[in-house]
Amino acid sequence: MQPVAIFRHSPTEGPGYFAIFLEQQGIPWRLIALDEGETVPASTSNFSGLCFMGGPMSVNDPLPWIEPVCALIRDAAARNVPVIGHCLGGQLMSKALGGEVTRNPVKEIGWSEAGGEDHAIARHWLGNYAGKLGTIFQWHGETFSIPPGATRLLANRHCANQMFALGPHLGMQCHVEMTPEMIATWCDQWADEAIAVTDQPSVQTPEAMQQEIAQRLPAMRQLSEQLYSVWIKGLAH
Repeated sequence: MQPVAIFRHSPTEGPGYFAIFLEQQGIPWRLIALDEGETVPASTSNFSGLCFMGGPMSVNDPLPWIEPVCALIRDAAARNVPVIGHCLGGQLMSKALGGEVTRNPVKEIGWSEAGGEDHAIARHWLGNYAGKLGTIFQWHGETFSIPPGATRLLANRHCANQMFALGPHLGMQCHVEMTPEMIATWCDQWADEAIAVTDQPSVQTPEAMQQEIAQRLPAMRQLSEQLYSVWIKGLAH
């Protein structure tokens, strides 16, 4: 089968567990490092699916690759090629598909929980997490609206739109792809992100984040495997 294209926008925000999961399923993937100046492909014809990772920038920034990425997402939607987005990736999907990205009421940084919706589409994507709480990891200050025709899957008290589905496509505000190594690297950047908002209940310290890895990561891994397992069913073999 053709590879899944994984788009990286920042050196420290790689594919993490998503790539590990693909390899476990025997699914090939190819990294497209936009942070190193790689060109956005003109179409999805050489890929079975598209994955967009996170990044510190805003989709509203005047970056040269934003509009080509949005055009590629629209091409994928037109061809029914599955797209999945993590954090910035989910925001890119929302923007490309007719939604908006705006400042979230608070920054969310660290471990949290979110409640799954309980309807047919949510049950399809979330499985046993539909109507229940699931563990997620956060690192964002902006949020997306649910694009036209899409359905919200996950929400919490700090950010109403944590996840949406539109056909075979899955957009996430949260980071379900985290590994312990990624968390440690991001914690090194914590002061730049969180120094002014440490009194907010939606922001954890690096110490708290790392202390909770042993308890929280296995629970989130189950959620990520549920989501990724559904998403790969849409890939063309």
